[in-house]
Amino acid sequence: MKVLSIVVLCLALSAGLSPARAIDLVIYPAPEQTDDVRFRDLIEILGESLEKTRADYGPYRLMPADAVMTEQRQLTSLEHRTGDLTVVWSSTSEEKERILRPIRIPLRKGMLGLRIALIRSDSQSRVDAIRSIEDLRGLHVGQGIGWGDIQIYQANGIPVQEAPYPSLFQMTERGRFDLFPRGINEIFDEYEANRTALPDLAIERGLLIAYDWPYYFFLNRADERLAKRIETGLWLMIEDGSFDRIFWKHHAAAIRKANLKARRVIRLNNPFLPAATPRSDRRLWLDIDHLP
Repeated sequence: MKVLSIVVLCLALSAGLSPARAIDLVIYPAPEQTDDVRFRDLIEILGESLEKTRADYGPYRLMPADAVMTEQRQLTSLEHRTGDLTVVWSSTSEEKERILRPIRIPLRKGMLGLRIALIRSDSQSRVDAIRSIEDLRGLHVGQGIGWGDIQIYQANGIPVQEAPYPSLFQMTERGRFDLFPRGINEIFDEYEANRTALPDLAIERGLLIAYDWPYYFFLNRADERLAKRIETGLWLMIEDGSFDRIFWKHHAAAIRKANLKARRVIRLNNPFLPAATPRSDRRLWLDIDHLP
């Protein structure tokens, strides 16, 4: 990937661009499988932020990484500036914000903290009995290897079993754990992608697990210019409404399907939420009590 960076710079110089106007190479995490559509909105937001700043920052090349990585490997690669990635999206924590450069604009307006579960179809009645966090502690939750919210479940006393993302759906259907909580923007596409092969997989009908869970773009701290470019572009998108338009284009249907107002809510505490989280700027968050 470092060779590619040199090639891009050489092409920029041969095209008459100064080093200050060289092409920004923006490498984001590769999808875990060919039908993995979980992050298409984030890629669109990232691309639009770069496009909004083209006049001031110059050309760019946006591309996925060559190799699939776990979230933890993505963060490690970014921290050590290996060249495999230049930007990742991830939940935040004090430790991540200390090591990496956060852009504190919640992607998906904090919606990833609203979780509906995939379950085995014959376990709906058992979940119907869950009325409190104490009840929830009696169930086992499935999560991907290294996912950031594992710590939140564990901090709230909820047992977690980790497995590779593609395996989690079959493990849910086979009853290896009780709940596979998913973001409301993820669960319906994932269910449709797996329902034929896994006929006993189901979307749980009555429970919403909620916790503060902002996702940010993160960069290496040495890449401050690129971080400022993306951050500037995101604020321009918030001001002109394009940030919200992309959000609702990708997520309005899922929010309607989730029927949030009809679900009983169990709130988890996130003890890892940094003090710098912009909770007071209501433009940045989805308000489930005032949905359009």
